[in-house]
Parts: sequence; C-alpha cells; structure tokens
Amino acid sequence: MTNERRVLIHNDKSALAASIAARFLTKVVDLLDEQERVNIVLEGGRVALDVLTQINANPARDTVDWARVHFWWGDERYVPSGDADRNDAKARTALLDHIDVPESNIHPMAATDSGLDLDAAAEAYAAELAEHAEGSIALPRFDITFLGVGPDGHTASLFPDHTQVLEKSAFVLPVTESPKPPSDRLTLTRPALNSSQRIWVEIAGAEKASSLGLALAGASYSEVPIAGIKGRRRTVFFVDKEAAAEVPENLIAQTY
Repeated sequence: MTNERRVLIHNDKSALAASIAARFLTKVVDLLDEQERVNIVLEGGRVALDVLTQINANPARDTVDWARVHFWWGDERYVPSGDADRNDAKARTALLDHIDVPESNIHPMAATDSGLDLDAAAEAYAAELAEHAEGSIALPRFDITFLGVGPDGHTASLFPDHTQVLEKSAFVLPVTESPKPPSDRLTLTRPALNSSQRIWVEIAGAEKASSLGLALAGASYSEVPIAGIKGRRRTVFFVDKEAAAEVPENLIAQTY
C-alpha cells in the first residue's frame, strides 16, 4: 500500500475539470470490478461543480453502475433544503439528477428545515455514517474523497485556528462561526477525512498558490488545515498552473 502525495498540474481550469472527470470515471469502474460498492465524498467548491458537470457530459458516464455508488458530503451549509447555497443542491443539478443512482444512495447532511438543530444534525449524520460502516470504525469505506482549498488553507469547513480542525475523535461536527457565510455549517473532521482511501484535492487560481505551497511544505494543520489531510492510499492535488506557482518541484508528478 502506498501513501503518497503528488501534484498533477493542468494548463487551465477547464483542462483541470475535464481531466479529473475522466480519471474519476475510470477509477470508479475499476473499483466496481473489485468491490461491491463505492463511496464517494463530494465537496461544493467552484472547481468541484465544474468536475461534476464534466462527469455528466463525459460519454463514459453511463458505463458506471451508479446503483452501487454512494454519495456523501465533506461539509454543508446549514440552510434550507434545496437552497442554491447547499452543496448537495449543486451536485444534484450538475450530476446526480442525471444519472441512475437510487435516492437511497445519496446521503445529504441535514438542512434547517429538517426539524433538527445544528448539534442534532451533526449527530444524525454521524449516525448515518455508522449505519454504513464497513470496517472497524463507524464510517463507510470512503474510496474517493474530493476536497477543495480556500485561500486561507481551509478545507471542508475546517478553518484555520478553529476548534474543529483540532478534533481527534468525532467524525462530524457543527460549525457556528464560519469565516465564510453562512456561519452555521456541518463538517466532517480530520479523522473522518483521513480515513479515506484516496483524497483528491481540486485547486484552481493564483489566490490558492500560497496555501497549497504551505500545505505541501509541511505547515501546521491548525494554521493551514489542508496540510493535515492525507488519504490512506494516495493523496493527489489536481491543480491548474496558477495554483501551482509555489509547489515543490519534487512533488510534481508527470503521470498518475
């Protein structure tokens, strides 16, 4: 088993999204040849939306047996269901509404109109994760986890110098003081994310170069949260040229 961090650089945001989409479809088909089900963790950034749109447009989309694929989320804005700000709403519009995936395979985090307060919503998602656990911990086997990175180095809703980024045991936490609106959110924690077999980080734009460079150079994850995220098998940073300006040369991979 490898445990690598590598960076794949693409010419621009469009090429980046198309490449990730193609790799994703190939990997999911391969995984389904090896195991009964595949668990995917989605994120809600702008590159993520482009990737989902590209997956939907790719001719290989319908080669996947989507009935055996489950979708989870790394974080969510605690707003009403169907709100355009919700990550699950964006994912449905871009991809999930267009593929033959059972509704029972889609696992959104609770919304404000669910009847749950924020703390109870976090507990409910942790319980749903546990219901689908496949190993010794109360989590599904996350096969591919997509993550974005903010200019401040945050990932999911784990923000620099906030208590959630230091969590060592819980898998889901409420967030009440997000530096980015809305302030109330739900997030998977570092232990949950790091249980993933593969972490695929999607980054575009010059404003992300500094946080990416710091993360790869070994910055403290309390200050640069993405620095503390690593998949069990592999961690790949899919970036465009602008975001790659401060990437150490030895981490740049030509092939993957």
